[in-house]
Amino acid sequence: MANVSVAAEWQLLYNRYYRKPELYPMRWKHIDLARNKIAASPFGGPIAVIRDDSKIVQLHAESALRKLRLFSSSGNLLADTVWRHPGGRLIAMSWTDDQTLVCVVQDGTVYRYDIHANLIEPNISLGKECFEQNVADCVFWGNGLVCITEQNQLFCISDFRNPNSVKLADPGIEDPPHCMAVIEPQYTLSGNVEVLLGVGDAVVLAVEEDGVQQLGVELLRGPLQKMVVSRDGKWLASFTHDGRLLVTTSDLTEVIIERECESALPPEQLAWCGMDAVLLYWDDMLLMMGPDGDPVRYLYDEPIMLIPECDGVRILSNTSMEFLQRVPDSTVSIFTIGSTSPAALLYDALDHFDRRSSKADENLRLIRSSLPEAVEACVDAAGHEFDVSRQQTLLRAASYGQAFCSNFQRDRIQEMCKILRVLNAVHSPEIGISLSIQQYKLLTASVLIGRLINAHQHLLALRISEYLGMNQEVVIMHWACSKITASLAIPDTTLLEILLDKLKLCKGISYAAVAAHADKNGRRKLAALLVEHEPRSSKQVPLLVSIGEEDIALMKATECGDTDLVYLVLFHIWQKRQPLEFFGTVQARPLARDLFITYARCYKHEFLKDFFLSTGQLQDVAFLLWKESWELGKNPMASKGSPLHGPRIKLIEKAQNLFAETKEHTFESKAAEEHAKLLRIQHELEVTTKQAIFVDSSISDTIRTCIVLGNHRAAMRVKTEFKVSEKRWYWLKVFALATIKDWVALEKFSKEKKPPIGYRPFVEACIEADEKAEAIKYIPKIADPRERAESYARIGMAKEAADAASQAKDGELLGRLKLTFAQNAAASSLFDTLRDRLSFQGAV
Repeated sequence: MANVSVAAEWQLLYNRYYRKPELYPMRWKHIDLARNKIAASPFGGPIAVIRDDSKIVQLHAESALRKLRLFSSSGNLLADTVWRHPGGRLIAMSWTDDQTLVCVVQDGTVYRYDIHANLIEPNISLGKECFEQNVADCVFWGNGLVCITEQNQLFCISDFRNPNSVKLADPGIEDPPHCMAVIEPQYTLSGNVEVLLGVGDAVVLAVEEDGVQQLGVELLRGPLQKMVVSRDGKWLASFTHDGRLLVTTSDLTEVIIERECESALPPEQLAWCGMDAVLLYWDDMLLMMGPDGDPVRYLYDEPIMLIPECDGVRILSNTSMEFLQRVPDSTVSIFTIGSTSPAALLYDALDHFDRRSSKADENLRLIRSSLPEAVEACVDAAGHEFDVSRQQTLLRAASYGQAFCSNFQRDRIQEMCKILRVLNAVHSPEIGISLSIQQYKLLTASVLIGRLINAHQHLLALRISEYLGMNQEVVIMHWACSKITASLAIPDTTLLEILLDKLKLCKGISYAAVAAHADKNGRRKLAALLVEHEPRSSKQVPLLVSIGEEDIALMKATECGDTDLVYLVLFHIWQKRQPLEFFGTVQARPLARDLFITYARCYKHEFLKDFFLSTGQLQDVAFLLWKESWELGKNPMASKGSPLHGPRIKLIEKAQNLFAETKEHTFESKAAEEHAKLLRIQHELEVTTKQAIFVDSSISDTIRTCIVLGNHRAAMRVKTEFKVSEKRWYWLKVFALATIKDWVALEKFSKEKKPPIGYRPFVEACIEADEKAEAIKYIPKIADPRERAESYARIGMAKEAADAASQAKDGELLGRLKLTFAQNAAASSLFDTLRDRLSFQGAV
């Protein structure tokens, strides 16, 4: 049979067993819960203690200055600080989900502390109305709080990570409520916090941001004195004015349990124990009530505090920390007195096996068909135990049964051993984080490691991370930063060796982040030494910039070839240093120089000119000036004789002078000189003609436009100034006269002297102007019979084309002409005849 002493510690409530093992004898000294305000964090978290300033207490030998003291769950002092805050009496305090202690004082100021009693800035204000009306009471949940003022107005902070105070709807009551409870936002239909107020009438007010609703009008027979909402937000446990425990749905539409209590006086504390029982505490008795049956009583001769957990309640007293929970079903099946369940028989079989009794085999034969279930029950029961020896015995029983069970999941026991090793490690009094397996699974291993890190238990956090196969980088990073903060007296080189010895344990760790922390703590040399070990340029370079090592940062950025990083460093140096110093830095690194020039060409012309001048690159300055002149030309004002043409010309002349100083840029110098000269002439032409059609056109276009406008003198001037060749002049004038159809002038121009371009362009110009009659005047003057034949063909004169082609004696030309006149049968025949004649003459 199973060990009877285990079940003897249990209490039966209706049809469920409960147990109350002691987790720790408290290690603190001279702490009286009755004299202090207490705030205990769930999941085995820390305990905050401060003398209650609303009570008159005897100080004994302690200082009159109040101290805020933080203890672990086992009573080890973690940190303390003197409370010197203004704002009136401390109304309430509580821990958030991330273990930040929140303290609310009378004027609505919220002070926050970390686990080391360091004040977190900035303080939070609940608003001007809270300041004027004074806070009367507070209710906390996970990451939020609701407070009620002395004028019965409600204010809420729904999340301390974004601490904005919101005023809820006016409940419209004159007297303070008897009790107050909160339904968390995640459990309400609106997604906002809902505050339940037990007021003087037989009614509960549900107050939200946008309205007030009356609940329980038909259900309640009188006012409620205490109430508390269950963890899942579905149920409401309350203590009525006539001494009854009432459990209803949270919307007070249905009564689930109604039980008479032993006292009509309202309890000091009311709490849920899991989801199956409710605890009521008076000054010397803790009463646990379930859905039916007799309640369970626990008597205390010292004050206690109830700390609700997801699977039970921790009970804190002056001398001990206990955990009241429902006994798990697997544990009940094994240790219930007289149990014959497969798990109990397996546990008993192990006992017989240890005593070398043959009855061990008999037990195994009895449960062979249920052996997997028995093994699983032993594993599960071991997970719910706090006693290490009992854990070992249950796991041995499971392992013993597994040896005879082929279809049991082999790694189940191994997984449970891992979890229990972690839980036992953090449960030790030195650490003081007592977690049940259900709490551990809900909290998760990563959050537990985070809490160990915050408590500066780095070695244990590192070992757990390594044991569970988790990333150790977070632990080592936090340790390194904490080491830097705490080692102000250690020289930089010595501390660097200590840090590198641990940082190298984790591949891929960010040395830059540790270096940033060192710089933040005023250890710039240490930061520079650390960042040298950072392999990722994307993290190394920005930090080097931030600690003032710009030259090294620029070198690293150019070495990695990341243009974004180079620009980051360049812009920083640009803003920080004098231009000449900046130019020298950039000039020494080709990649940086090229990137700077590329950027400055687009956005910083003047600065780039200064750079080129400082480095003696005069031709580049000239090119910039020339570009500026073109950009100036795009200005809408640069037309109709605008004075902007003057600055353009000056810019080009400056460019010409700079080009002239180098022998390699003679062509550019001459081009700039002629460009300036052309702009002047074009500007004068626009002024005289009052037409903005000359500037920025070419020499040829300027001549052509002058001729079209009839300004032949200006055209001749441009020809002379720019030494335009005769051939080019003739081409331009011929087509310009044809454009305005000045055929008389064209004919006169053709007779001035023998055209250097021949008469073919005259013909082309006339044909393009669709004046074939004018073209006929010039075709006979074409000396080359081939060109003459083609010209005749273009105006459709087949016979003349044939005659000219026959003079050229070109059979291929005759063939092309035949194709041109393919639609004319007579012409085609004529070309065939001439071609045959030419072929016959060739044969003779």
